[in-house]
Amino acid sequence: MTHYSIGVIGLGVMGQNLALNIESRGFPVAGFDLDKAQSQAAAKKWEGHPAMTTTSSLKELVDVLETPRKILIMVPAGKPVDSVIEDLKPLLSKDDILIDGGNSFFQDTDRRGKDLESMGIRYIGTGVSGGEEGALHGPALMPGGQESAYKLVEPVLTAIAAKVNGDACSGYIGKGGAGHYVKMVHNGIEYGIMQLLCEVYDIMKSGLGMKAPEMHEVFAAWNEGELNSYLVEITAAVLAKTDPETNQPIVDVILDRAGQKGTGKWTSQNALDLGVAIPTINAALEGRILSAFKEERAAASKILTGPKVSFAGDRNALLGQLRNALRLSVLTCYAQGFALMREASKEYVYHLDFTEIARIWRGGCIIRAKVLDDIRGIFTKNPGIANLLIAEPFSGIVNELAGDLRSVIGTATRLGVPCLAMCASLGYIDSYRNERLPANLLQAQRDYFGAHTYERVDKPRGQKFHTEWLS
Repeated sequence: MTHYSIGVIGLGVMGQNLALNIESRGFPVAGFDLDKAQSQAAAKKWEGHPAMTTTSSLKELVDVLETPRKILIMVPAGKPVDSVIEDLKPLLSKDDILIDGGNSFFQDTDRRGKDLESMGIRYIGTGVSGGEEGALHGPALMPGGQESAYKLVEPVLTAIAAKVNGDACSGYIGKGGAGHYVKMVHNGIEYGIMQLLCEVYDIMKSGLGMKAPEMHEVFAAWNEGELNSYLVEITAAVLAKTDPETNQPIVDVILDRAGQKGTGKWTSQNALDLGVAIPTINAALEGRILSAFKEERAAASKILTGPKVSFAGDRNALLGQLRNALRLSVLTCYAQGFALMREASKEYVYHLDFTEIARIWRGGCIIRAKVLDDIRGIFTKNPGIANLLIAEPFSGIVNELAGDLRSVIGTATRLGVPCLAMCASLGYIDSYRNERLPANLLQAQRDYFGAHTYERVDKPRGQKFHTEWLS
């Protein structure tokens, strides 16, 4: 009987492509999917690859794998993952390794790992970023779990990962759900940057009256400079695409209702749990939620009025300010994501290496960008820095470009163009740079109605005081 190096459960496009990637690196692959149509589609796609096969049952899959068995699970997050694990348990042996490559919630990964460890089965939660093309040609990989198990699958993961100057965009993240945690924050940052790009696009379109081909040229030019990134690159590409049915720019015929799969929401929820401010990411999530109310917005547009003005200034000057506003807002989004991971690393004892995370994110993943080289450099010099915005070169960029971000927001406000994420980015910067915030009034209010007490600026920290407000 032929023995295969690794099994893949879940043969959707991601599973199919990852399997092809693995086989192309010299590791024979066996696959299985409960959906026979998916399995047949995979078998057809894998024709001409003799080191690949599909199986008709989980038992058959387990039986054809080398021991200790290595099985990559590529099914939707949540109950489907639990179901696959339960079905596999009686078929597996001590020291076998399960790898969850889906977007699982990190605490689910922690729970599954502990449960399987009690049976002697090893579990790795691996963040996978790069979409369908990345899965086939090289994703960014964020594996977490038992380090001993990671060492056994490291050759496969390193081989299939994206490469930057020959350096694999994969590396051990930490114990338990650390890998899926980092992937969750990656997706939160992704939400933020995408929303920022949409707001800049809207200012160009609604504020300046620019057409898609012209906007394509602007984003393509920006991608040649400091804003170089995958998301700016694909924004330019999207704006260049024509719909064959209408001969209009495809972006103009796409319904303005955004979808989401949950990782952005998890990021915001976890930030609230840990008490970390990530307003740019939160605003991006809220932007998607607002977009979902398409019918309500259509009705409201006939009732609620906005400014009746048009932009009358220097268009080229505004485009320059937009570029700078986007650059600064994107930096702020990364800063918030890394600040959240810093707190999570302490709370969950993950011992995250931020230099390593920035290195992994440089290629393959959706938020890969030129700026990650600077982020990597900052954490190399100062691993314990509290916030990226206070480190050079970012602190200098904040001080230099904040005026342009402020000006762009003012222009958008006057024109009635919504910019939730840019406003949140500026609010974050202004709040973080102020030694004294108006929370003193808030504490007085809390003490007034609930006797919650407060600290004083002229007394040692930690001492609590209460005022008899009605006396």
